This record gives sequence, structure tokens and C-alpha cells, in this order.
Amino acid sequence: MDYQRATSLPQILFKQAQKLGDQPFLWAKDEGEYRPWSWSKIKRHVICLANALIRLGVSPGDRVLLVSENRPEWFIADFAIMTLGAITVPAYTTNRARDHLHLLEDSGACAAIVSNQQLAKPLCEALQQAPDCRHLITIEEFEEVGAGPSAEVHAWQKLTEEGDEDATEIERRVTSIRREDVACLIYTSGTGGAPKGVMLSHGNILANCLSAYDLLEEYGLGHEIFLSFLPLSHSYEHTAGHVFPMTIGAEIYYAEGVEALLPNLAEVRPTIMTAVPRLYEAMYQRIKRGLRKEPSYKQKIFADAERLGRKRYADPKGLSLWERLYDPILERLVRDKVRARFGGRLKAMISGGAALNPEVGLFFHALGLRILQGYGQTESSPVISANRPHKIKIHTVGPPLKGVEVKLADDGELLVRGELVMRGYWNNPEATEAAIRNGWLHTGDIASIDEDGYITISDRKKDIIVLSGGDNVSPARVEAFLTLQPEIAQAIVLGDSHPHLVALLVPDEAWLRDWARVAGKPTDIGRLSEDAGLRAAIGEAVERVNRSLSTIERVRRFLLLPEPFSVANGMMTPTLKVRRHAVKATYGPEVEALFRR
Repeated sequence: MDYQRATSLPQILFKQAQKLGDQPFLWAKDEGEYRPWSWSKIKRHVICLANALIRLGVSPGDRVLLVSENRPEWFIADFAIMTLGAITVPAYTTNRARDHLHLLEDSGACAAIVSNQQLAKPLCEALQQAPDCRHLITIEEFEEVGAGPSAEVHAWQKLTEEGDEDATEIERRVTSIRREDVACLIYTSGTGGAPKGVMLSHGNILANCLSAYDLLEEYGLGHEIFLSFLPLSHSYEHTAGHVFPMTIGAEIYYAEGVEALLPNLAEVRPTIMTAVPRLYEAMYQRIKRGLRKEPSYKQKIFADAERLGRKRYADPKGLSLWERLYDPILERLVRDKVRARFGGRLKAMISGGAALNPEVGLFFHALGLRILQGYGQTESSPVISANRPHKIKIHTVGPPLKGVEVKLADDGELLVRGELVMRGYWNNPEATEAAIRNGWLHTGDIASIDEDGYITISDRKKDIIVLSGGDNVSPARVEAFLTLQPEIAQAIVLGDSHPHLVALLVPDEAWLRDWARVAGKPTDIGRLSEDAGLRAAIGEAVERVNRSLSTIERVRRFLLLPEPFSVANGMMTPTLKVRRHAVKATYGPEVEALFRR
């Protein structure tokens, strides 16, 4: 694929569909079995829906909201919108009515597409307050949605069945799309306040696809299989799990949900997998818990496989003769079984969306699963850097990708330049000017760059804690140590303008069940958060961490929270990043009380 000469994403889709025809492209579960949608079928549906949108009055530059779980219709809707020269506005399926209203009002969407009745309820509540959104298209058939008089409801099936398959007008529109035209508005996750609409052009995303191809070509790209389970409304999955696979003619399977991820991995057996650190951390804890229940000889063999893997990472030639003979046996007894949990044929596992704990990355690397930690932002389409397969430095996010320039500002902030940098924030010139200065994107992340050009991210610039004595502390570093403990699932460290640090902690659910059974206590954390025995047990974990930290990094006091941070309670984004401002707002009085003790 000539990414540099391509003018738009739909142009590439139509070329691929012409070449690959009836070969399978998108896979979704139907009556319990994965069934394929061919390239030609996807193209036909895109043309029919695009013609239907034209009849509804959608014009180039118009915005269309898209609310759906990952499925073939998501792909069809996105490309039908872009084919017209219009702009897709993806929305998270976890959005509440007020979240949808913000997107509708901020983007000025003229139409919305929703997949099912459950997702339609909060959207329709928002539509009643958004009269400029004139049309609502429902992918599945369901009862009256109650969208109000301002939105005319249309059934997807009827629109596509009655849609004109004539591609003449569609192809004319595709040829008129320019590389710099906006393809989508991806709204930021809102970790620091109200989400902003990031304008990503066709060229932004194509530049990122070129970079991804250059990275993964080292694995020998062939006929690749992707499993899509991260939200397609997030720029990471939108580019890496949606557009990029299309450009290389890969097949995409849609997972049934995060809860079905392990069985779907076994069914699909993907060759390339993109995921957020939370998934790897959960798998790490699950493997560790399961290992503690195994006989001692199995624990010994597993520990040997991990130890030799770590040793080989530190020095590829450092194994003794006995270890070189023993290691292939461990490969069959341990590492093959770990790889089988992920389907058994993964070429690459790419971690992005948040910082990966180096200990978790090294654990999987030692057990035969190479995780390439990358780094990016919605504003950079999104990937900026990633570890290279031939040289992995787990504690870093790798060197910048092909076509990406980076440098450090005087205060250590990472600056980025290249075609991947967004067009700007929608209807927000002030924020755009603050983010992009003289062509350089100011990421807001504090970083360092080593002699090989590999980037290490220290923390978000705005999250760095400045203690009352003037010392700077990275909360992410302390939190990473805390959540490695088997007792602790989630942690937030606070202390800005105070003499020391405090922490808000959520006990690990599986560990808590075991502890409560032994202690003869109920497992409800809401009832146990003040239990002296539980506090003592968690306190031991905190002290273990403190012994490995400098004096200024140590946690002096902690609070056990009555519920975990989650998307449902608004304290996590849909990609499982903690909304620090929401946590502080919820537990502000309790935090201040910790400092006063």
C-alpha cells in the first residue's frame, strides 16, 4: 500500500475490495458462530448507506454521531460517512445522556447512528435537547425509541435495502476528498475535564498507518488476523485495529466483549493484538494467582522459565551451557502454554493507551510473549513511538515511528512534529494554539530520550506532585509499585502542596475473597473498608512498597475505598484510565482528613 500517495481512507477501501472481492474481511458472531462479511459485501453496504445518507441531506463536512459496539456495521457506517466527505463522530457506548449531549452540541451533528435499544436510551434523551440532529438511524430493529420530534427515525435495514448500489456519485465524491480533509472527530477521554473534539484528517491517519506498517514489517507481515475489542471510538483502536488492518488486507474479528476475551482469543487465534495495559496487568495477576494454587514442582518450573527469560533479556548471551540446554524444555513446558492463552500464533502484542508497568512487560517477555510498548495521544492519530521488535527496552516507549520528529522542551516536555499531528481541536482555536506551537505538538508529558533515541515517559506534566518542601514526585511510579502487590488492584497517590504522600487504595477482589474467608469476614469491601484486620493486611503491602522507595516517595497514610474506580461510576475512562480529577472531587474531604491526621 502506497500510504504517501493515497488521498483518503475510502479510496483505499474501494481498491482493496476490488482486489480481494469475495475473500473474508470482517467476522462477527451470529448464533454463536463467527461468520464472515466479504470485502465486496462491505463495499456494497458502504455504497448503499452512503447513497441513503445523501438522500437524507448529509453533505460534505457534516458531522454524524456513531454509537455502537464493535461490529461490521460500525465499519460500514464509518466509511459510508467518510465516503461522502462527511465527518464521523464516534461516541463511547458507556456514554450517559449528558455525555452524548456534549458531543451533539459541540460537534453540531446533523444525524446519529445507533446500534441497539439499550444504547439508544441515553442517546435519545440527549437528542430531545439537540434539535439540530435531524435524523436517527437504528441498526437493529427495536421498539419506539422516543427520540422526540426533532429527530426522524430510520431503520438501517430499510435504508440499505432501498439504497442505490450505483457507485457513480459515490466514486465522484471519493475522488474529491483531499488528504488534509477531516475524516473524524475523536473526542478525548476527559481525564482532565470536558472532552475536546480532535480533528483527524485522512492524511493524519494514513501517516500513522505508514508508521505502523514500518514497525510491524519487521515481523514479516503476511495474511494477518486481528481481534478487535477495544472501543472503536478510541483513536488507538480506530487507527490500529480498524483502519490499519484494512490497508494491509487483514481479517478483523469482533470480540463479543471484554468478558469473553479469553474464549474469543482461543477461537480467533490472532496474529497481531493491540491492547491497553490494564488487560496485560489483569492477565499477569490471574496467572500469578493460579500459580499459587499449583503444586510446588510446577511453581519451580514456572519460576525457572521466568528467571531464564529475564536473564536472556538482560544479556542474550548470558545463559550458561546447562541453562541453554534447559531453556528449550521450559519453552515446551511453560512458555508454549502461556502463549496458548493468547491463541498461540501471536507475532506482536502492542500495548498503548496508558503506561505499561515495566515489571508486567518483563514478566510476559520472559515467558515468550513480546509486548511492544508504544506511546501516543489522540492528538497524534495516535501513535508516536513504539519499541522495535529487534530491540526492546521494556521500561521505555521506544523510538519515534517513521515520519515522526520528537524533541524535549526546556522543562522536559515531549514535543512532536509530523503529518500525524491533528488538524486542531474542533471549534476551539485557543486550545489548538496552546497545543500546537510552530508546528510542534506539546504533549503535556515529561520525558527523557536515551542515546538510542528511545523515549521514557515520566508522568503527565500536570500530574507531577510538588510537595510542600519543593520536591517533585511522579505519582505514576509509586502507583505502579502499589498495584504490583497481590493485595492491591487500584491505587491513586496524592500529595500536591503537602509534606508527604497519601494513597487511595482498592483491594484486589480475588485476594479479598481469600482473606475474608480465612478471617471469617464478609467479602463486601463497602463493609470492610474500616476493618482493622484488613487495614493491617493492606498496610503490610504498603510497607513492602515503601521499603523500595525513596523517602519523599513513601506513602504515609492510605484510605481503603468502598468501591473500585470504574467506567460506571465515572472514575475511569472507557479505555480504563483513571480520571484523577473525578477521584479527587469525590474523595476530597477524606483526602484532606488523611493529611490532617
